[in-house]
Amino acid sequence: MERSDMPKYTPVAHPTSAPPQFKSRIRRSRAAKLIALGCLVFVAYSQWVQLRTQESNGPILSIERLQADLKTCEKLQHKPKDPSGPRQKNARYIEGNKPTLIKNATIWTGEPVEGTSAEDARDGKGFGWIKSDVLLQYGLIIEVAPEISMNRLPEDVEIWNAEGRQLTAGIIDMHSHTGVYPLPTLEGGSDGNEMSNDITPYVRSLDAIDPLDPQLQVIKSGGVTTSLILPGSGNNMGGEAFVIKHAVGKPDGRSEIGPRDLLADPEQNWRYMKMACGENAKRVYGSKGPFSRMGESWYFRHAFEEAKSQIIAQDDWCKAASTHGVESMKTYLPQELKWESLGAALRGQVHINTHCYTVADLEAFVDHTNEFEFPVRAFHHAHQTYLVPEILKRVWGGRPPAAALFADNMYYKVESYTASEQAGKILYENDITPVFVSDNPVINAQHVIFEAAKGYRYGLPYHAALAGVTTAVAELLGLGERIGKIKPGFDADVVVWDSDPLDVGATPVQIWIDGAAQYVSPVILEKPLGQPIKPDVTLGGEIKEEAVIEKNIVFKGISQITLSGAEESFSADTLANVVVENGQIVCIGSCVSELAVASSADYKVIKLRDGHLTDPFIAFGSGLGVAEIEAEDDTQNGADGENAFSRAIDGLQLDNKNLLATFRHGVTKAISAPIFRSQDHKGISVGFSTGAKHALEKGAVWAEEVALHYTLSLTAKHGKTPSISSAVGALRDSLLKAANTTEPIADTYSEAFFLKEVVEKKLPLVITVKSADTIAAVIRLKSEVEAFINKVSNNSKPSKLNVVLLGASEAQIVAKEIAAADISVILAPLLPYSESWDQRRSLTGAPRTNGTALDALLDAGVLTAIAARLGENWENRDLDLLAGIAYRNSGGRLSESDALGLIGKNFEKILGIKTPVDDFVIYEGHPLAINARVKAVGSQERVSVF
Repeated sequence: MERSDMPKYTPVAHPTSAPPQFKSRIRRSRAAKLIALGCLVFVAYSQWVQLRTQESNGPILSIERLQADLKTCEKLQHKPKDPSGPRQKNARYIEGNKPTLIKNATIWTGEPVEGTSAEDARDGKGFGWIKSDVLLQYGLIIEVAPEISMNRLPEDVEIWNAEGRQLTAGIIDMHSHTGVYPLPTLEGGSDGNEMSNDITPYVRSLDAIDPLDPQLQVIKSGGVTTSLILPGSGNNMGGEAFVIKHAVGKPDGRSEIGPRDLLADPEQNWRYMKMACGENAKRVYGSKGPFSRMGESWYFRHAFEEAKSQIIAQDDWCKAASTHGVESMKTYLPQELKWESLGAALRGQVHINTHCYTVADLEAFVDHTNEFEFPVRAFHHAHQTYLVPEILKRVWGGRPPAAALFADNMYYKVESYTASEQAGKILYENDITPVFVSDNPVINAQHVIFEAAKGYRYGLPYHAALAGVTTAVAELLGLGERIGKIKPGFDADVVVWDSDPLDVGATPVQIWIDGAAQYVSPVILEKPLGQPIKPDVTLGGEIKEEAVIEKNIVFKGISQITLSGAEESFSADTLANVVVENGQIVCIGSCVSELAVASSADYKVIKLRDGHLTDPFIAFGSGLGVAEIEAEDDTQNGADGENAFSRAIDGLQLDNKNLLATFRHGVTKAISAPIFRSQDHKGISVGFSTGAKHALEKGAVWAEEVALHYTLSLTAKHGKTPSISSAVGALRDSLLKAANTTEPIADTYSEAFFLKEVVEKKLPLVITVKSADTIAAVIRLKSEVEAFINKVSNNSKPSKLNVVLLGASEAQIVAKEIAAADISVILAPLLPYSESWDQRRSLTGAPRTNGTALDALLDAGVLTAIAARLGENWENRDLDLLAGIAYRNSGGRLSESDALGLIGKNFEKILGIKTPVDDFVIYEGHPLAINARVKAVGSQERVSVF
């Protein structure tokens, strides 16, 4: 209501003096008020005095807390040491696990024979395989000796006969995200990066490790017993890492399931931390900073400064408390949890592992180490370290960091675009330790030993390559006296292999972790017992990335020929010659007259060591020629959306690093399709020569239109096809419409035209698909379309579409149905794993699963080839080795020629195409062996010599 509407009040009459009867009471009231006022003044004065006293003497502090703080000072000053010395039991030993005697093993102990000098050991002298037995008890290696007597062993000892097989310490992966990025990848389980801030040294991977991640078991099946579980590289400071072992729960010899039960060193002598330089943080935090490498350096330095300030304040407090007693302290020990772990790192209590690629990033981080005085244990990925080993040697503390590498996974982003396959070799020659890592799930860590094997192939000495996944890694983790060697007193982490661990296709037969066997009935591949590799010192030679081009050349010393049509011209009793004129082979064999002509014309002559002449290889579907740097859109043709349709030939990009590297590895031909939504395929693929300079060069493009591609993987769930069922339905509708079209299609570059080509059996239909369920839908679709075509056509012969499955991770589940439907398969990759939900039932092979997808397809009679994954162009370099793995582990299903067909001639059969017939590859060493190298490649009427 308004003020004018307020009710009126009647004034009250106030007496001018108190009534007589109240006068004495007023006097007493005044006295009481004076007394109360005095009391208040006294209280206020007392409080003032107390406050003044406290201000002069400091606040009242808890003596118990101050004493606890003083004990914390001892922890702050503690300098960790690598655990070492004799033990009665492994700290991880579980009572009840029986002792095991492994008999008749061929053992790599991990160290040279006693008396070997450090210089000789670095050169590989003193290392070798020994025949011996190994006794495991109390979670430890108790004894390593020939023919250990049974008389003095416990009655409950279990005997395991290695039958002469190779035995090593468990493989150690120094860079993994298993458990924090469980597979298959699902949003709810992805916990590898804490993206609330760029600087998060305070988070811990242990708090996110899922011990039920199936990938823990998959990885172990490759002989990996120990992994360093790092946070991701989205942040400049990602947080603390933890070393775990791959034994989970009672089936693996443990008494419980939990992240802490996985810890490799329960006493946690050392702590570990992940940091990252370069592109990743810029990509993640570009909207709010850091925007540049300059900004990243500031973020690093500011964080180090904050932690250093806390260290200084703590040290000052600890010194004063120790000198004058805690009773004299006016404050508690300065402690801010946010900077505790980074402070520990600056105190040297944490092994820092830094994701760092480029020269600029490496030098900037080295500068940080010297400004704030802390060491670095290893630079990870470290693609450009081979260029600047002297920069690494300037790291504070006097100990150069190691380089944790991929063997040949490179060129996928700008900071990996300068790299070398021989990085490990070059670093080792410059006294920098190379180790090999998986970055699981980037590479399936089950096969991290394969990275070390390729390191050996690219020139790293054999002993150093094997150390790169065993002893060297153990030492870098501060566990060099606990794991990584077969030696009394070390943890009983042991792997028995079916062949030399660095050989192609090497597979564990049995694995022990802390003395507990990990498999009750392991699957053992049928293959002859192989001898250890005799280290090939010739692999240490330089790999020439730039070829010398020859037109006329002679190769001498050919010991085996698998070149199509030339096998009959070779006798195994004598070494053959190969004479090339104008870039084409004119003679294979003794070639007496041709050699005379070559001599008179001064042809270049190359004498080979164990020369092999073979067909070239074909790369399919990986993105070669349409996508160069995976992370950079400007280097790609681009990704088509749901409404776009294109031919790859119209966006072909040649003469780049990925193509040249692929060519140098004997892959002269590639078939690539337009990319769909950055992950899969849609459109018309093109067949081209990987060594061509441009698309108009003679022989550059040998098939403008190879196949029509569609995608029915998870990528298909988008836009007008939000589900797999709608995507399958849309493809069915398109094919039925094409089959029902009787009029010629005028636009011969349109999607409708190529669909018509498919239903008329003039063009194969390649469908990218992974799930067995969707493969079943494709089989049904094929049958339905064929039935419709037969219904509307007048052909007496039933129509059969040429349908090809690409990817096919779960193909083993429906292998017989695939065969019955007359469908071919291109496995990509050869050895799939549960990267995504539609790959979750992938077979990972022995010793864990009985067979692989390839085994099942071969048994069912499915025509099969193998290829690299889209976006993983680097895998094309390994096609010969992948064929070697398929051959060695096929259980007799494949001959050498069959295995080579998986990456060559089978594509011609599957797609119904003809590729250039004049291409050839010359190897030194067998094409399927780890010690083989491409010496020359013939293609487009010229010979490239490496």
